[in-house]
Amino acid sequence: MSAPSPVDPAQLRRMPLPEPRDGGGKEERGRVLVVGGSRELPGAVLLAGTAALRAGAGKLQIGAPASLGIPLGLAVPEALVAGLAETEAGSVAAEAADRVVELGGRCRAVLLGPGLAVDDDTEALVRRVLTGLDGPAIVLDAAAMMRIADAPGALARQPGRVVITPHAGEMAGILGISKDEIEADPIGTARRAARQLGVVVVLKGACSFIARPDGEAWSCRHGNVGLATSGSGDTLAGIMTGLLGRGAEPLQAALWAVYLHGEAGIRLARRVGPLGYLARELPAEVPAVLAELAPDSGG
Repeated sequence: MSAPSPVDPAQLRRMPLPEPRDGGGKEERGRVLVVGGSRELPGAVLLAGTAALRAGAGKLQIGAPASLGIPLGLAVPEALVAGLAETEAGSVAAEAADRVVELGGRCRAVLLGPGLAVDDDTEALVRRVLTGLDGPAIVLDAAAMMRIADAPGALARQPGRVVITPHAGEMAGILGISKDEIEADPIGTARRAARQLGVVVVLKGACSFIARPDGEAWSCRHGNVGLATSGSGDTLAGIMTGLLGRGAEPLQAALWAVYLHGEAGIRLARRVGPLGYLARELPAEVPAVLAELAPDSGG
């Protein structure tokens, strides 16, 4: 099979993002829903939601455990925050699935996973949402991916609309293979998962590999070691969701998001230092990068 194509500005300019019309409103730029958060990881949805707005989404909704509703609403005043039924451990309960489907059905993109507990409730929640949701693109991140290979019927309800974003350890859990196997052949693993699950795969790492079910693949080394920090994956998933909200196709959003995330890290490394910048600082770099890559930028 052919080598993966590089993700670079030339590649991205060949697949320009949807741009809002002058005078267009928030709805034209898309409504997105981020579902996640737990007592132990309340900030994950904050990171992802902020990143979605910085990527250009017009309206943000956050679905999180009810006990986190007011704090999140104050931390992200731009968002509508829906308090969801929660488990005793403080994560989103499976019984919240109907509410998530209701909210997600009015959105162009839905992100499931940031900050959720890895437990039976999360597995049931994801299956029920995938089975009941109709229309929006879906990003599965963190805990929402971990048992997804056991739910082929639920994934089959969302043909061509799902992106998953595992690192090597998470991919090992998804496919039931060792991390060493993945690191020995990351591009082959990404292709295998994309084909087996019928989704776009973003296998994150120092070099990230993106694959779609037909075997076509891309690689992106754009970034630096500073991106390996707590919350960085939440921001990547949020950027991707924001681009989907604007109307990008799943593969297009995946390629753009990986590059934007890496470039944001590069810019922070120049200004702050190669280590020590924070995931919460990444989203603010994204609008300028998007402007420079726009078709009429001349960059």
